[in-house]
Amino acid sequence: MKQFSGFPAKALQSATPIPNLFINGLLPEIDSLAELKVTLHIFRAVYAKKGSLRFVTISELLSDKALLSGLKEGGKSAAEVLKEALETAAERGTILHLTLAKEGTPEDVYFVNTEADRRAVEKIKNGELSLTGLKAGGQSRLEISTEPAPDIFTLYEQNIGMLTPMIADELREAEKIYPEEWIREAFKEAVHLNKRSWRYIERILENWASEGKGDGTYRGDSKKSPGKRSKQEWGQIFRS
Repeated sequence: MKQFSGFPAKALQSATPIPNLFINGLLPEIDSLAELKVTLHIFRAVYAKKGSLRFVTISELLSDKALLSGLKEGGKSAAEVLKEALETAAERGTILHLTLAKEGTPEDVYFVNTEADRRAVEKIKNGELSLTGLKAGGQSRLEISTEPAPDIFTLYEQNIGMLTPMIADELREAEKIYPEEWIREAFKEAVHLNKRSWRYIERILENWASEGKGDGTYRGDSKKSPGKRSKQEWGQIFRS
């Protein structure tokens, strides 16, 4: 075995963060060296990427020469060991696995099992989110871009009209009160009904907050009027 000469002076400045929960909770349970190596490589690959949605594909892992060089076991190929290690890590819950389609060919995609990525995976499965060049379940309607979704101000300009300072202030206030997903869905519902005004969107949000969002549609024929709570009161409710 060749002895390691040590880390250079600034090595820690480009280090990959590893969650303490992994060190203290999962590491003692991992008895497969291959699983440990693959998991650490996924942490490194995901951390090196940019954007709010970070993942690694099987193609990327198979092209990682440093990873594959350390995965040969007995008569098994590095690719076989990699596949087994990924399956074990996914079963353990360290990573999340999706099989999507790339130009008609299955492509395995892996995320670190964080709260944000769990939500993203569910949205991908439901068709609310997609990944560039990849399709979920072979359905072309799920063609997704990892580019960040437009913010609330862009949504207004794209679907309602020119943004005035007064409306901008109301949008900022709405962001403090309602979940971002609600606001986006309220815009979508208003556009679908051709009710393109912030007042209508605000009434949708108030109605959901007052009567319950249910299946995500605005019950425009409801005889109940939205609750009369103040925006400050609704904000307190959503922040609690």
